[in-house]
Amino acid sequence: MSVIEQPKPHASLWGRLTRSRGEVEAQELQKQVREAQDPDLTAIDACTPGDTVTIRGMVRSVTLQPRNTNPALEIDLYDGSGSVSVVWLGRREIPGIEPGRTMVVCGRLTCNTENPTIFNPKYELKPSAE
Repeated sequence: MSVIEQPKPHASLWGRLTRSRGEVEAQELQKQVREAQDPDLTAIDACTPGDTVTIRGMVRSVTLQPRNTNPALEIDLYDGSGSVSVVWLGRREIPGIEPGRTMVVCGRLTCNTENPTIFNPKYELKPSAE
């Protein structure tokens, strides 16, 4: 009696089918950074505190933090390799910044808290379709 070998599923197809939604989103964000072909872009996990960095990622959350009567708009920016808090002091909102939006921020990375943070960065909103 001979054993008939069943074809093995294609590795990439199998990988796509078994990955979590978070893993798929992370891979897609990292692909967008690679395709942007901008030599100034840095992956969040490769950033060093104290450096001026340019990061492209997706806004995961937007929070208004009242700090001693002065407002602060805070977002969580995720690029597939990690996340960074981005804070605009004195702002209650910035039109166009909302969860799911892709953007590029440029500023000095600090780690005075447990989370990497960029205060008052330059930013560029990317089209929602990206």
